[in-house]
Amino acid sequence: MKMVDCETALSDLRSGMNVYVQGIAMTPTLLLQALAARTRELAEVSLYHIHLEGPVPHLDPSLSGHLHDISWFIGQNTRKYVESGQASYLPLFLSDIPAFVERDLPLDYALIQVSPPDRHGFVSLGASVEAALTAINKARVVVAAVNPRVPRTLGSAEIPVSVISYGIWNAQPLYAPGPARKDSVRREIAARVADLIPDRATLQLGIGAIPDLVLSLLTNHRDLGIHSEMISDSVVPLVQQGVITGRYKAVDRGRLVCTFAFGSQALYDFMDNNPAIAMRPVDYTNDTAIIRRQPRMISINSAVQVDLTGQVAAESVGGRMLSGVGGQMDFVRGASLSPGGFSVIALPSRTSAGEPRIVPTLYPGAAVTTTRNHVQFVVTEYGVANLHGLSLARRAQQLINLAHPDDRDALREAGRDQLSIL
Repeated sequence: MKMVDCETALSDLRSGMNVYVQGIAMTPTLLLQALAARTRELAEVSLYHIHLEGPVPHLDPSLSGHLHDISWFIGQNTRKYVESGQASYLPLFLSDIPAFVERDLPLDYALIQVSPPDRHGFVSLGASVEAALTAINKARVVVAAVNPRVPRTLGSAEIPVSVISYGIWNAQPLYAPGPARKDSVRREIAARVADLIPDRATLQLGIGAIPDLVLSLLTNHRDLGIHSEMISDSVVPLVQQGVITGRYKAVDRGRLVCTFAFGSQALYDFMDNNPAIAMRPVDYTNDTAIIRRQPRMISINSAVQVDLTGQVAAESVGGRMLSGVGGQMDFVRGASLSPGGFSVIALPSRTSAGEPRIVPTLYPGAAVTTTRNHVQFVVTEYGVANLHGLSLARRAQQLINLAHPDDRDALREAGRDQLSIL
């Protein structure tokens, strides 16, 4: 690894090239800034990533036609650019992304962020492995922002400095999520979800208030495990209190497994040199064949809407994309096949604007993230319904009971008139 400035690191970039960028907390913003400056001279440079945090200087409108952003999971910072057409969404299950990069994506550059080298000549990918290992192996040029704030994580995160073409020095803080909304509705939902979780379960939880609240209510549980796409600050006290032990996991026993972490610096410090945490590529963490082997595997995810037949839209409102398919289906299917396992879709009955989330049919153009054939438990502040094995009519009745009371009459009428299922 040769330490250089950003301009030198990107000096081989040419028109038409493809660039992979590590994301989430590890988004290398300095390299994105340098990329934006470099691509003003070029045309049709494509940038691929799962999800970026922080500023997105490469999406300045003046770069339209020079650089095109392609994401597998849309963030709030890129959403408006996808809507305008300056950026694109590429729908893929997260578990499929490494194979796509390996087989189908000619890759010229990989931009990553790593810890400083240890005495053995290895650096760590820190808080986000995702598909970065595949991109590093595939790319002709690998550029790393070397940051002393990056935790030295273990598992599959360590790479030799010899695979890195250029390094630049960076000491910016890693990204952390903003405050999550933890109101009484979400607390009630979390309490209902927590009641479903038995001792010795292995958990997958997404980001946001409800997963964090669920974890905060598990302090009296015993021997929980974590096999998840992501972890947040909420796992730390449960590990320290001996609640999360992983003792009864069938795979990676005793180890907390994820592909990325997103939280405060305290979380990243907790992960540093911690042998209890195994960072793995996303095609491992989200592999249904591995997920299903964990006994009592429970996946907890959210949704934008659920219709009366049980279809789950988690990535769009109608045709307007909000995020992406992510790993929800990977874990929903894996958990449902696990011995004693199941999946949970947890959501408030209404949006913050008072619009219903339990709807007769999904809005036109909405993407079905989890099919009605896969959905099991649905939880709102008004109750819990297990849809598995229920007819369409019984599903609708159960879901109407989960809706806001003021929405139920309209749902019953729609169920009779539009769907003929009540």
